[in-house]
Amino acid sequence: MSASGRSIAVTLHDRIRTDIEAHIVRGDWPPGYRIPFEHELTAEYRCSRMTVNKALSTLVQAGLIERRRRAGSFVARPQVQSAVLTIPNLEAEVTARGQTYGFDLVSRRRRRASARDRFELGLTHDADVLAVRCLHRAQEQPFAIEDRILNLAAVPDAANADFSVVPPGTWLLEHVPWSDAENRISAHNADRATADALAVPLGAACLLVTRRTWRVDATITRVHLTFPGDRYQLVARFTPTNA
Repeated sequence: MSASGRSIAVTLHDRIRTDIEAHIVRGDWPPGYRIPFEHELTAEYRCSRMTVNKALSTLVQAGLIERRRRAGSFVARPQVQSAVLTIPNLEAEVTARGQTYGFDLVSRRRRRASARDRFELGLTHDADVLAVRCLHRAQEQPFAIEDRILNLAAVPDAANADFSVVPPGTWLLEHVPWSDAENRISAHNADRATADALAVPLGAACLLVTRRTWRVDATITRVHLTFPGDRYQLVARFTPTNA
């Protein structure tokens, strides 16, 4: 193949991947939706099946789609699990304990990204973010404070989501596929605002979980979750592997 032929193939591969990803991100193709078959994409983009297969394989690796033998390719369903190394759903965790769950939307503000926002979200230019603060409750008692920023360039639908009805973390898990996540766990002594919100003494030990999630190269969100130290624990179970 000539150099120009290779350039066209690469361009088509990127275009197919980007187009499919856009459909998923905008919600045009929800979780479980069957995307067009390979031969349909080949006809639509007037390219080789190899080019289409390469684009789909990239999306599979990113966790955006899944392939089912003889059935086709489908938009992947977001993962909802509870463990140190995965993304927990606070509502599911509370109800799994047999406790009643509730939450309050404390504040919500769309604004231009600050220097700190750009650093935490990996943004290289000015962009809009959505800053959300929630209080989660278990058995009517404060369970966690959530301070979250969402990258509206990566999840534009978040701007219209009603987070007074559905917590932002639950909404993201149900609507936005993710490919990578990072958890940072640290100790934190409650300042006055935290102590008042969580109904704990000033200086009480708290668990701070800072999480970032990505979809391919775009950061979706950064969230700080602050828990009273005596009301929450993170557990991971694993088996040894050969060194």
